[in-house]
Amino acid sequence: MWINNQSSQDDFILLGFLDRPWLETPLFVIFLVAYIFAVFGNTSIILVSCLDPQLDSPMYFFVSNLSLLDLCYTTCTVPQMLVNLRGKDKTISYGGCVAQLYIFLALGSTECILLAIMAFDRYAAVCKPLHYPIIMSQRRCIHMATGTWISGFANSLVQSTLTVVVPRCGHRVIDHFFWALLLLVPLTLILGTYVLIAREVMRIHSAESRWKSFNTCASHLLVVSLFYFTAISMYVQPPSSYSHDRGKIMALFYGIITPTLNPFIYTLRNKDVKAALRRALTKEFWIKTR
Repeated sequence: MWINNQSSQDDFILLGFLDRPWLETPLFVIFLVAYIFAVFGNTSIILVSCLDPQLDSPMYFFVSNLSLLDLCYTTCTVPQMLVNLRGKDKTISYGGCVAQLYIFLALGSTECILLAIMAFDRYAAVCKPLHYPIIMSQRRCIHMATGTWISGFANSLVQSTLTVVVPRCGHRVIDHFFWALLLLVPLTLILGTYVLIAREVMRIHSAESRWKSFNTCASHLLVVSLFYFTAISMYVQPPSSYSHDRGKIMALFYGIITPTLNPFIYTLRNKDVKAALRRALTKEFWIKTR
């Protein structure tokens, strides 16, 4: 679609599933339910990690940062998608598109770096257990988390600025739901870290100890797999109509389902988090936190 230069600055059209209108109502319900679960699950993780003294450790400090990221992630995109699915107006303003691009890219970049930091935390716990309290001191964890957020938003500022200044040549139709870019560099660090962890675990003679070491990394590995598999799948595919539609489905999984599943992955596989959530349901827990 071509329009004059003035109107091209006003808004963009998000096609989404406009060619399949019968999908809009069921998708609206699915996304709304997923968003509610994402908000509830990630908020619960943040609260118990901050309030329960038994979860006062580097691992849960970073998990709470991940939950905050996922909470912001879904809030950045899902409300706009819900509005587009139910409303007749399928547009997003130019300013809204730029803001969504910056925030979504910032959060995505931050999560990539945070997952690498969490991999290093697991490396220190498995390979350097005696030095773990020193390596992952509270001060260092705060510095690492702060650096992660700053790096993610700084990267977004550079990349989104470069994207915005590129001429659009009058185009205002976007065959998607939201803008998305990906930061791949931390994946190399994560893979390298887990190679070192695997080598260290294979040196353990006791099968029980090997399983315990693996179990401490299982939740993080699953989260990394979901995050990177769906994100990479959006871009590593041939340029065809079918692959474009598939890319939209993978983008939905990447932007909605994964942030919804993350808190449940850490909850269902972790007895400490499950115990903390049970304690949070008691009156005594909230009396102690006052």
